[in-house]
Amino acid sequence: MIIVGLTGGIGSGKTTISKHLESFGIPVYIADKEAKALMNRSKVIKRKLIKLFGKSAYKDEALNRPYLASKIFDDKALLEKMNAIVHPKVASHFKRWLKKQKAPYVIKEAAVIFENHLENQYNYIITVVADENLRIERVMKRDDTSKEKVESIISNQLSDEEKIKKSNFVIVNNDLDIAKRQVEKIHHQLLKISDQ
Repeated sequence: MIIVGLTGGIGSGKTTISKHLESFGIPVYIADKEAKALMNRSKVIKRKLIKLFGKSAYKDEALNRPYLASKIFDDKALLEKMNAIVHPKVASHFKRWLKKQKAPYVIKEAAVIFENHLENQYNYIITVVADENLRIERVMKRDDTSKEKVESIISNQLSDEEKIKKSNFVIVNNDLDIAKRQVEKIHHQLLKISDQ
């Protein structure tokens, strides 16, 4: 089974591209979504996060995301500690999910593949890029947040140039119709590879 990582900076449109790949019958695992679900579901994660962040980490039995976000926003050490709790659980959840798949290849969408040095977990990596102004606009609209906050997140992520150098495929997602054609082309290339 070929494992393809799908990555890109905030607002690049990873989820839109994932949905298009799903329309070809390709299974997509969205690491961020699964991480959030596990943070709410797993008693072990819950216990460890409360130990790390205090009782305010959860509110009414659910993950207190604004509180956690405010804690890790400018604290890389705390973010790394949180990731050390959550990432191994997501990795083992992904392995179980992978065993159930029957497609020629699967997509694992993850925002920080390169930042966390996880490229060796994938056979191929697709990076989604878009103009920075467009990305800022998308995130401001999606998350109802400020331009400064989005810029701060972008500055903490690896640049598109760096990601492109380390990727097997690149999708430029400034125009959805053009991006979809790029997705189709990559899909056919991956099908060819999986047939070999």
